Amino acid sequence: MAVVKHRIYTMSVAGVYPHYITKAEKKGRTKEDVDLIIEWLTGYDQKGLEAVIENKTNFEDFFAQAPKMNPNRKLIKGVVCGIRVEEVEEPLMQEIRYLDKLIDELARGKKMESILRKE
Repeated sequence: MAVVKHRIYTMSVAGVYPHYITKAEKKGRTKEDVDLIIEWLTGYDQKGLEAVIENKTNFEDFFAQAPKMNPNRKLIKGVVCGIRVEEVEEPLMQEIRYLDKLIDELARGKKMESILRKE
C-alpha cells in the first residue's frame, strides 16, 4: 500500500509565504521579520529564500535542502493548531510546525530575541 504524503508536504512555500507575511503585518511586524525567522530556522539566506519562492519549492524539498537547520529549534515548545510541536513524531511535520509556531509568536508580538531561541 502506498504511503500518502500529507498535503502540506507537496504545497509550495511560495503559496504559504504570503500568508505568513500577512499574519505578521496585521500585528505590526514586517516581511523582514518573517524572513529573519525563516533564515534562523533553516539557514537560507535572502537570496536562497527568494529562489525557493521563485522556484515554487515544496515544503518537503524546502526542509530537505535547507542549508543548516538551527539546532536550537529543538527549544521550540508549545501548541500550534492544537498540536504540541515538541510531540510531533513525523520529522518533516515537526519542522513545518516549528515554523508555524515561530510565525505565531511573531504575530502575537513576542520579541525577536525570545523567538530566535538560544541555549
